[in-house]
Amino acid sequence: MEASPEDRIRAGLRRGDLDEVRDRLLARSLPEQVALLERLAPADRAVVYRLLPRGRAFEVFTRLDAPLQRELLEALQEEEVRGVVDDLDPDDRVRLLDELPATVARRLLAGLTPQEQDATGLVMGYPSGSVGRLMSPELVVLDAAATAAQARDTVRSRLETAETVYMLPVVTAGRLTGVVGLRRLLAADDDVPVAALAREPVAVDARVPAEEAARLCAREKLVALPVVDGDRRPVGVFTFDDALDVLEAAEDEDVARSGGAEPLGRPYLSTPVRAVYRARIVWLLVLGVGATLTVRVLEAFEATLEQMVVLSVFIPLLIGTGGNTGNQAATTVTRALALGDVRVRDGARVALRELRTGALLGASLGTAGLVGVGLLYGWDVGLVIGLTLLVVCSLAATVGGLMPVLARALRVDPAVFSNPFITTFVDASGLVVYFLVAAAVLGL
Repeated sequence: MEASPEDRIRAGLRRGDLDEVRDRLLARSLPEQVALLERLAPADRAVVYRLLPRGRAFEVFTRLDAPLQRELLEALQEEEVRGVVDDLDPDDRVRLLDELPATVARRLLAGLTPQEQDATGLVMGYPSGSVGRLMSPELVVLDAAATAAQARDTVRSRLETAETVYMLPVVTAGRLTGVVGLRRLLAADDDVPVAALAREPVAVDARVPAEEAARLCAREKLVALPVVDGDRRPVGVFTFDDALDVLEAAEDEDVARSGGAEPLGRPYLSTPVRAVYRARIVWLLVLGVGATLTVRVLEAFEATLEQMVVLSVFIPLLIGTGGNTGNQAATTVTRALALGDVRVRDGARVALRELRTGALLGASLGTAGLVGVGLLYGWDVGLVIGLTLLVVCSLAATVGGLMPVLARALRVDPAVFSNPFITTFVDASGLVVYFLVAAAVLGL
């Protein structure tokens, strides 16, 4: 099998043939170069990074996750580090500084120009996790009283430093009163006032959680979202690419926690095994303790199982079906909460909808269980399985739908109430229902 470009670059590194590595590296596209650096060991990553031209090296660096940026800086010389940090936008710089030790971060900040220090300090002044922490303070603000010609001159003067010029905030007496798109501004006659071109702004306070701002940006299909302070004064801009990064990170977190783990926060192959271990072990211990509930239920109904051993055959079917039903409901409602389709006050409506849905599912599965099990093991056992599936599916769907709403009410990430927790609860309660139905139907 022909070696991949990545394997050839690794082989060149082992031989010390840096000319070959450089040629193969420069033949790759920017996304391929980023993917390559993500998969290399830290020492090799630093060597390959130094082989990139300065402009391309900076582009590659900005696309790496913050933990990989930190590892790369640790392997570079101080002069190289300062060059990279100086070129970063304030929001990207803050993201990197958050990853670095405090002493290193202070030293790098001290080396910035006063203007860059002020811009970086503004972003760092907002709470972690807020949109203010991710915004760019490098925005172009237009005065509502200015003419279109004057506004275009303002935009041209800031083209090199502004984060974006496609969405331009409009202010009156310093406060945000509208926004105007670049296309509309370019098409306007010179003497038209900016106020006549502006439309109602969609803006967000700098202290709002970044995920909430990102979902607003996606919902309104905005290229950029103005960020304002408590007095409605524009302090920054939150662009769609940063919004996509936030939504991707939130999705990664939800997927990881729904599977009973913590998000890695970096590419899998570049994550140390110790970090993967830490992301999983705590959840496994917690869920292991929760699973003891199932064991206690089995112990409590041990006599019932001894009287009719055939009941034990269907335990995996019942608890598996209940867990899957609860997980489906939890996933659906968690998604609805994230999109704003469901709010905390909708808890009763969610419970009723999931109860009805679970009952329909349980009736369908219970009928199939009644017929299938009845033909093979007897109609009395089939009736036990059918009734249990009806009750378990109804219970699991209701609990699975309510848990994310309860989490949001408690101001906890709904993903923390993850599917493994729901499965553990449904396992224990489902077994109780199973044995109670069996005792009633079979007279045990």
